[in-house]
Amino acid sequence: MVKGPQVKEIPGPKAREVIEKHHKYMATTTNDPNEYFLVIERTEGNYWIDVDGNKILDFSSGIGVLNAGLRNPRVVEALKEQLDKLIHGAGTDYYNPYQVALVEKLDSIAPGDFEKKTFLSNSGTEANEAAIKIAKWSTQRKLFIAFIGAFHGRTHGTMSLTASKPVHRSRMFPTMPGVEHVPYPNPYRNPWHIDGYEEPDELVSRVLEYIEDYLLAHYVPPEEVAGVIAEPIQGEGGYVVPPMNFFKELKKVLDKHGILLMDDEVQMGMGRTGKMFAIEHFGVAPDIINLAKALGGGVPIGATIFRKDLDFGISGVHSNTYGGNALACVAALTVIDELENGLIENAQKLEPLFKERLQEMYDKYEIIGDVRGLGLAWAIEFVKDRKTKEYASNERNKVVVGALKRGLATLGCGKSALRLIPPLTIDEEEAKIGLDILEEAIKTVVG
Repeated sequence: MVKGPQVKEIPGPKAREVIEKHHKYMATTTNDPNEYFLVIERTEGNYWIDVDGNKILDFSSGIGVLNAGLRNPRVVEALKEQLDKLIHGAGTDYYNPYQVALVEKLDSIAPGDFEKKTFLSNSGTEANEAAIKIAKWSTQRKLFIAFIGAFHGRTHGTMSLTASKPVHRSRMFPTMPGVEHVPYPNPYRNPWHIDGYEEPDELVSRVLEYIEDYLLAHYVPPEEVAGVIAEPIQGEGGYVVPPMNFFKELKKVLDKHGILLMDDEVQMGMGRTGKMFAIEHFGVAPDIINLAKALGGGVPIGATIFRKDLDFGISGVHSNTYGGNALACVAALTVIDELENGLIENAQKLEPLFKERLQEMYDKYEIIGDVRGLGLAWAIEFVKDRKTKEYASNERNKVVVGALKRGLATLGCGKSALRLIPPLTIDEEEAKIGLDILEEAIKTVVG
């Protein structure tokens, strides 16, 4: 297979027809025909092939779902074999061996030197909803703390925790009561205008001071807070990497008050950052871990892993129809095996290349205000001025469009950041090709 994109016209005539019908018949979600005009028909290696035959290098992983590859051959084979055995067996009423094998594996790889249990569902928002209920049930507390910039889902409960874009809550009030939001230790943008790269300890101290000395000391009774939910690296909020000591210091505060740490790994888990779980970079073991996206390799699945002592213990408090679906469980087991046998190592191997090339772009182009990331989870934040840090959302959007027209699929995040999340199956040559295309798109926007 010849490496590199092959592009005639994006969108081509067939794509434009599909896009027109899509917006005629489908509910409005996040599709934007002016930016993300890719109509995917099939895959070939690390490339999307659109309905007009254009070949596009993927730096989006299906929004973080396809860490193990766009169509991992071993996952495909496992699904084919499973289709001849069992597709669905109502795993929350009856039993099947596939879900047991998966949760046993999750127990063995999840951080924490304690016994665990797992609830299986279908998506990230369901995994987070389950975490809310587990925390409420086990602690008999009603309140939660989440972070500004967070994304935890769009169902009514998880939407109440989400705080990355106002549109997510538009016309949806009142949200679930009992949720307070606090600043996330964003080294680049925070309310105190601290340079968190130069003064990480100061930034962490300010965030914890806000939580303990203002929130908990003045109007939120700590004995009524069930949990604090956080992404180890904020995803939709802009791929924000906090200082490395943040979660250790946060956990000390939470343990003092008996508050659970709820770790949302939906976008950053499953090898994306160069470790199976992103929280492993920060040296703490959460009480609850939520997974989805990349866990199923393209098959919908969610998982909520938690300390065994937090379990409901009573039948019927929580359940769902598709949780423990046989196909999804087999896919997830295969994905984990693929990650453990080379793909996480590949993310570690390619991290220096992304770090070096993006730093070079930062040095060249004033429009880039910040670059940040770990493993194969990277972001470029575009600004109009480096001193004022004024968001350059339109410029970011133009880079996304320019890259796509050249044959590279990327995604925006935050107000003016662009995320780079190729499948972990990508090799060094393809990484360089993609980064070259990205730079060409930036050059065009700059001048």
